Amino acid sequence: MTENEEENGKELKTSIALYVGMGAFIVLTQVIALMLATPFEVSDIKAFDNPESMWNPVYFFALIMVFTAFILIVFKYGGDKFVYFVMLAAVAATIYYVMIALDALIYEFIAGVSEQAYTMLQVLRPYSILPLVLTLILTLLLYKYPEWYVLDATGVIIAGGAAAIFGISLGIVPVLLLMIILAVYDAISVYKTKHMVTLAESVIDLHVPILFVLPRDRKFSLLKNSELEDAFFMGLGDAIIPTILVVSAFMKYANTTPALGAMIGTLVGYAALTRLAGRGTPHAGLPFLNSGAIIGFVIGYVVMIA
Repeated sequence: MTENEEENGKELKTSIALYVGMGAFIVLTQVIALMLATPFEVSDIKAFDNPESMWNPVYFFALIMVFTAFILIVFKYGGDKFVYFVMLAAVAATIYYVMIALDALIYEFIAGVSEQAYTMLQVLRPYSILPLVLTLILTLLLYKYPEWYVLDATGVIIAGGAAAIFGISLGIVPVLLLMIILAVYDAISVYKTKHMVTLAESVIDLHVPILFVLPRDRKFSLLKNSELEDAFFMGLGDAIIPTILVVSAFMKYANTTPALGAMIGTLVGYAALTRLAGRGTPHAGLPFLNSGAIIGFVIGYVVMIA
């Protein structure tokens, strides 16, 4: 084997490992979202009061547009620090909601182990500060040491929490409409206007968990300003948006086949995306991921009613 062939072989193995790793983030997002969906539902933590309203996707998309425009404008006038603290506050809020749900899961687990212990802890539950303490710890860690693996760990929590909240807040038809709108928008913003590429490049420098990061080189470090070409990036939205359909289907139907179909379809769409992602240029993920999730959901739904 020549030196070039050996080098190409190593590069191929690294690329495969990176693609599998990013796929694992999608799966983790789906699993965490499904775990949090019921606790959020019980705690009435929702984004919209009426999940079936067809205005919900419009509000969702409008919010994304306004927030994106806000960030780009502030960046243009040198307000990087302001954007950073706004994003950090949004991240902290999402983490807090997730910790509330995890707190509820812990109590349910204790109830299954010991009814007596559960009864005793219920007295203390209104005074529990565990969600707040964990949120403060993670937020402080992000502020003080935002290395890539810290961003990934908190990113999975945020992605799962966001997908769960919107999944229980949107009915099936509104979710499908939202996914189609966002897939088209993602394609336009990456390939035509390219403002999403500009936004992603600017946000990377802020070191906030809205991107998953996997290094190609073991020496890669965000804190030491390593070359960005030495890492593989994927936006949290690529994991969140298709997972919203997974959660919505899971909560809607007693049969889990449609939700499972959406999960598998997302991964099939991701596999198709990876055929392009290794070519060195940014690619819109949602057209592939959303299409896969929708097709998988439809197949699962047909199987369910057959």
